[in-house]
Amino acid sequence: MLNKDSKIYVAGHHGLVGSAIWNNLKQRGYNNLVGRTHQELDLTDQYAVRQFFDEEQPDAVVLAAAFVGGIMANSLYRADFIMMNMKIQCNVISEAYAHNVKKLLFLGSTCIYPKNAPQPMKEDSLLTSPLEYTNEEYAIAKIAGLKMCESYNLQYGTNYIAVMPTNLYGPNDNFHLENSHVMPAMMRKVYLAKLIHDGNWEAIRCDLDIRPVEGFSGTSGQDDILNVLAKYGIYNNKVVLWGTGTPLREFLWSEDMADASVHILLNINFSDIIGIEKYSSVHYGASTDGAVDRNHSAGRGGAIPSLGEIRNCHINVGTGKELTIRELSELVVKAVGFEGEVEFDVSKPDGTMRKLIDVTKLHSLGWTHKVEIEDGVQKLFEWYQNSLKK
Repeated sequence: MLNKDSKIYVAGHHGLVGSAIWNNLKQRGYNNLVGRTHQELDLTDQYAVRQFFDEEQPDAVVLAAAFVGGIMANSLYRADFIMMNMKIQCNVISEAYAHNVKKLLFLGSTCIYPKNAPQPMKEDSLLTSPLEYTNEEYAIAKIAGLKMCESYNLQYGTNYIAVMPTNLYGPNDNFHLENSHVMPAMMRKVYLAKLIHDGNWEAIRCDLDIRPVEGFSGTSGQDDILNVLAKYGIYNNKVVLWGTGTPLREFLWSEDMADASVHILLNINFSDIIGIEKYSSVHYGASTDGAVDRNHSAGRGGAIPSLGEIRNCHINVGTGKELTIRELSELVVKAVGFEGEVEFDVSKPDGTMRKLIDVTKLHSLGWTHKVEIEDGVQKLFEWYQNSLKK
């Protein structure tokens, strides 16, 4: 098992999830952490990754790095999305095994599930029907990543665990209007509409200086700023959002996600997950460090007949709760103190109508979320306001 002196490599430690995991480990007294920026280490470069593992020899790895983007990017750069993510995963997981890493935590996404999976989506829904076409390549890469963890465990007796988080929000979120997710985009739109109504041009210019919109910053002319904001549905005391407002979404505070990840990293082993699937860890040959006994699996190619088929060992991480986009907008309006109008443009697409995950397995492993959406929206707005002071 890992202790406070264990060296833990967090890949992607500057991202929304990676930074939260880094901070959570620090808060728990795990200070022997290793991180590299993309400029310092290109995870798609096999030789560079091998050299890094040779030098650092980490005891554990958190693989939170990924090549990510929105619907438009996923559609335009389909080859990049599958190739870059596969390279990252193959390089890090194979070198982790070659360097005897004790524990590896792989972070995926709930986009791995079929487009029409039954709701709430259980882990067993994986690979039961077609994926959403717009992010198929990213989803396939993530499915390959969780299958790598599962397969290494079965063949080599490693202790690699994959977690699939729901929609995340929190500190270090992306508020750029061109490519941000629904909650931060909505929050910034409502905030700017309020500022326009208040005539607070100093605050508007400060906001655009930190996060320009289509090249327009705080130094741009007032009319230019109003025109570009109008393209995103931001007006004087009025915000226009896409769709009907009826789609249901689940949201998890990123620091909760980090806490769940670290809980699993420190306390949960592959043998525990197999046990949850009604298999006996005794028959599975679990070793004292929680990994599967390498001798037990050696030469079997992952097939252990007495256990039948072992699959879907990944863990959904979320709240198991959902709300409509309209209800979310009401929470954002309250947090911002907006007294204007929120209009839904029903001529625009809604996207997937429902996307909720089943968190029964997560709860059975001893972890439940702490931050409810009402408090989380307020906390996110406070973080956003503070980010404008830098």
